[in-house]
Amino acid sequence: MNNHVRELRGEQGWSQADLAERLEVSRQTVNAIETGKYDPSLPLAFKIAKLFGRPIEAIFEPGE
Repeated sequence: MNNHVRELRGEQGWSQADLAERLEVSRQTVNAIETGKYDPSLPLAFKIAKLFGRPIEAIFEPGE
């Protein structure tokens, strides 16, 4: 799965630790999502979408 989490985080000027705190996950989880090593659970994907004020489809895209 491809995602735009890193770009959206950068637009906010947040570090991975800042985003992790807002999402109540570890910084390592944020890093794994951003690098495509981990696909978030559906509840976490909804939380990310809500935090950035975007629909899930605008943040996450199916991979190949």
